[in-house]
Amino acid sequence: MAEEEQSHVVQVEGMQFSYDTQHPLFFEFSLKISPGARCLLVGANGSGKTTLLRILAGKHMVGGRDVVRVLDCSAFHDTNLVCSGDLAYLGESWNKTVGCVGELPLQGDFSAEHMIFGVEGVDPIRREKLIELLDIDLRWRMHKVSDGQRRRVQICMGLLHPFKVLLLDEVTVDLDVVARMDLLDFFKEECEQRGATIVYATHIFDGLETWATDLVYVQDGVLKRSEKVPGLKEFDYCPNLLSVIESWLRSETKIEKKPITPTPQHQTSSPFNNSPFRSSRHMAYYR
Repeated sequence: MAEEEQSHVVQVEGMQFSYDTQHPLFFEFSLKISPGARCLLVGANGSGKTTLLRILAGKHMVGGRDVVRVLDCSAFHDTNLVCSGDLAYLGESWNKTVGCVGELPLQGDFSAEHMIFGVEGVDPIRREKLIELLDIDLRWRMHKVSDGQRRRVQICMGLLHPFKVLLLDEVTVDLDVVARMDLLDFFKEECEQRGATIVYATHIFDGLETWATDLVYVQDGVLKRSEKVPGLKEFDYCPNLLSVIESWLRSETKIEKKPITPTPQHQTSSPFNNSPFRSSRHMAYYR
């Protein structure tokens, strides 16, 4: 493999993927992400962000063993990539009665302590740091806590093992502002100190202007932009990331307004029209 290819921890070349044969979501899709990047994955609802993350996480298979590679491994075929903890994915939230240890769902009443300390092979210092960072009370019962508290436990468990590549799908949506900012600081530290790489799909852009290093914009399964955040030309006249991405999304949803169809003129009424014996759809409904 060429030296240039080895320098990317995520590499997608000519990927094609669809949930059915008639409506392909990705066609000849290519993407490269460098080590240490904090990459924002943005796009409208239904643009393919979650599907792309799940493909990178090895949860969907695409044609060709070398089409999607993460850490120089086939995302779907090389199962050791996930088992080793080098590749981590945090996506769907838990409901009130189901927790998860790895890929194993657990049904019932479990404490936060039972869930977190049930993960084996964990550095206790890292575990304590995450518990404190996410302000987790180990006495929480998973079937009684709020969505935000449940999400904190889920995030904690997903981060217990040091990762090389972390895929995040809207994981901060249930967190309050303080918890979200502390978690983003932790992610930044992981990238800068350990060289980890993060791909983060989100619709919440507060404070991300200086957090993100890269930005990937997907529209209907097509890669529209992939560039460094500090180099965005839009920042020359608008330093707010939310406003920049809003302008992109608005431009893709603009459609020509249809002309207003004039209301047909009412015919001149007649005694027959007002007759109670005249058939109508309204009367037919009751008949």
